Amino acid sequence: MFAGTGSDVGKSIIAAAFCRIFRQDGYRPAPFKAQNMALNSFVTPDGLEIGRAQAVQAEAAGVACSSDMNPVLLKPQSDHTSQVVLNGKPVGNRDAYDYFRRDGREELRTAVCQAYDRLSACFNPIVLEGAGSISELNLRDSDIVNMPMAKHADADVILVGDIDRGGVFASVYGSIALQRPEDRRRIKGILINKFRGDIRLFEPGIKILEDICGVPVVGIVPHFNDIHIEEEDSVSLARKSMQRQQGKVNVAVILLRHLSNFTDFDVLEHDPRIHLFYTNNVDDIAHADIIILPGSKSTIDDLYELRRNGVANAVCQARRKGASVLGICGGYQMMGREVLDPHHVEGSLERMPGLGLLPVKTTMTAEKVTRRTNFEGKAYDGRGSVMQGYEIHMGETAALEDGLQRLNVLEDGKEEGFVIDDKCMGTYLHGILDNPAFVDFLLRPFADKINEAHADFDYAAFKEEQYDKLADHVRRHVNMDLIYRILQ
Repeated sequence: MFAGTGSDVGKSIIAAAFCRIFRQDGYRPAPFKAQNMALNSFVTPDGLEIGRAQAVQAEAAGVACSSDMNPVLLKPQSDHTSQVVLNGKPVGNRDAYDYFRRDGREELRTAVCQAYDRLSACFNPIVLEGAGSISELNLRDSDIVNMPMAKHADADVILVGDIDRGGVFASVYGSIALQRPEDRRRIKGILINKFRGDIRLFEPGIKILEDICGVPVVGIVPHFNDIHIEEEDSVSLARKSMQRQQGKVNVAVILLRHLSNFTDFDVLEHDPRIHLFYTNNVDDIAHADIIILPGSKSTIDDLYELRRNGVANAVCQARRKGASVLGICGGYQMMGREVLDPHHVEGSLERMPGLGLLPVKTTMTAEKVTRRTNFEGKAYDGRGSVMQGYEIHMGETAALEDGLQRLNVLEDGKEEGFVIDDKCMGTYLHGILDNPAFVDFLLRPFADKINEAHADFDYAAFKEEQYDKLADHVRRHVNMDLIYRILQ
């Protein structure tokens, strides 16, 4: 288990690295995180929902993802409530206080332990990931993801500390010192992550940490900027450059408060023809070539905010001046004339006017659609290319005008999405941008802005290369002989 001194110390990336390392070394690893909190989710081959981080780790391990890899997923809806997804299916919304009370926790604990047991019967080793800090004493009795999970799995624990944020000696020592004696004995190594500068300067710190903690330091992993792994959290999106670039198509993703599945756009970030940025600034929107309305966990609330802060009007004005607008999932729903919520699936508002860019309306439904599918581009791909995507949404979208052109044909023959022209369209399909045929269609109206011809961008090959680079980076800076001795 890779446990952390706190949130965002890099546990997910380190776990992904070891999934790839163990695969390279001839084992059959699989990732596991008992409970994850994220809006960035993924659909398994059998149509169940898990956190995107575990899907990335499974990809690094070279295995298909399953709901057993992340049996509990919490999808925040507000500061106090989350949708609870258990074994891949939503089971209702819970207030944070009620969720973390002891009542009902044993049922969840049983579910996550059963998921782990099923997974460990098929794979070896299991690379577990903890959540947040392992020393949240107020939540210790209700914890199902950190040291209690390590106890059930009989897992050795590597404690990950983030030196970049400062205070690494106190956070590592304190995290270990606050454990119960039986849990403290499970911590077999310390991994210092996100180091900047000359590692030789920290060499005295290794001995200090080992002396005060009584636990060996298994490695010091430097911070990196040249390895690109899909991120779990959206906190860094607003820092991506908003400066327009010549010779590229400038693509603006609207920065929603409840933005979900932002990894839909990773492929665009690495496409040499594109400059991608995230924004809710109306001036940035006015100068974008393509505007993307992304997925949202709370469509009506985000739509209300876009109308209030002027972004909705800016998107419509940009469309009238020649910009392309693409809506994905919740963003697709926002592009219609109205969003209806008669059963209060999202909240108390029963109706919200949309942007009016598509002559459609959406009605929210209590049942969530989660499935992976192959599809063909009805409106844009005459070659019959088979593409892949997945759906995670609540709501049904219907045309308000006859003869409105559909965007895609799914493998079961059903049609989905709508398109007005090659500059205005919406779809429920996450992952549609991973398909070169659709990206080429999206960029076609702006071919004159691209300086030179580029070879087709193979995103799948790019990701495989990044996992290998990550594994090499971690191998260079971690004592793998010691790791294997600990495991044996």
